[in-house]
Amino acid sequence: MRARKKFVVIAYDIVMNRRRNKVVKAVMKYGGRVNLSVFECMLTDSQLAALERELWTLIDPKTDQVIIYPLCLDCYARIRYLPLKKEKNSGDSISIL
Repeated sequence: MRARKKFVVIAYDIVMNRRRNKVVKAVMKYGGRVNLSVFECMLTDSQLAALERELWTLIDPKTDQVIIYPLCLDCYARIRYLPLKKEKNSGDSISIL
């Protein structure tokens, strides 16, 4: 049986460049950047837990913040990109309806 994945949006506000770069590298292993400090990821529960554990080792909880927004599949299906999101491989625009 295949593990169920959930869609999450991860946003961060990291004060120091060095820590920020480490957070970016960690999150990029699991998803793609959609804005300077925002990522979209499709993760299993164990992947999300592993990412959270890794992020805790990278941030300073006194000055940094990482926010993880889990989205239901119905919400995921209604995402809108303005302008339309570009596919990495084909360069074609897509619309999520």
